[in-house]
Amino acid sequence: MRLSQALEDYLKVIYVLEADEEKATTTRIAQALEVSNASVTNMLKKLSGMNLIIHEAYRGAELTPAGRKIALEILRHHRLLELYLKEIMGYSWDEVHEEAEKLEHHISEQFEDRIAELLNHPTHDPHGDPIPSKDGVMPEKATLALQDGVVGEDYRIGRVKDQNPELLRYLENLGVLPGVKISILEKAPFDGPITIQMGHETFTLGFNIVRDIYLIPPSPQ
Repeated sequence: MRLSQALEDYLKVIYVLEADEEKATTTRIAQALEVSNASVTNMLKKLSGMNLIIHEAYRGAELTPAGRKIALEILRHHRLLELYLKEIMGYSWDEVHEEAEKLEHHISEQFEDRIAELLNHPTHDPHGDPIPSKDGVMPEKATLALQDGVVGEDYRIGRVKDQNPELLRYLENLGVLPGVKISILEKAPFDGPITIQMGHETFTLGFNIVRDIYLIPPSPQ
């Protein structure tokens, strides 16, 4: 089944919302795609008629197995392209999302396989998001939000959810990147800032930043 780019984008967004344990409501989909609620309603009816989603008014959309398969394929293209653009072509991590958005619908399965082989079959993209395998298996992703970490504990940064280029550049300048080890020194109450330590450097990050940073706990001894 060959879908339009717009329909593929809808399936991908619904999958991402479901993966983040958020209901794929009309409003959330509209915000993610920057379209009107009326446009979303029309597209959801179309996808439902194609048996790619289950959609009930006021309850949001859920992917069917067929819809999930397509969403995972597009997501695999996108995240492989992000890593290829960064590691092979020298793009920075704040640039790769927009470029991958343009390319993800157009690469062949052969091209996808060549990228995966060239990158030694990676499991995560530059932002720490998991890359679905060829057969649709999704690797684990970091799910412990920074604001939920324990003061005094050591962690590794696993994932940065936000795609805002300015925020990504800011975090890169600080060195707050996936794979980096950090310690939580202090957490202010009532969604206040969090102070972390990386090596010999100490930084204080506001709630609007830390809510999109996810951690990997240390491996049990």
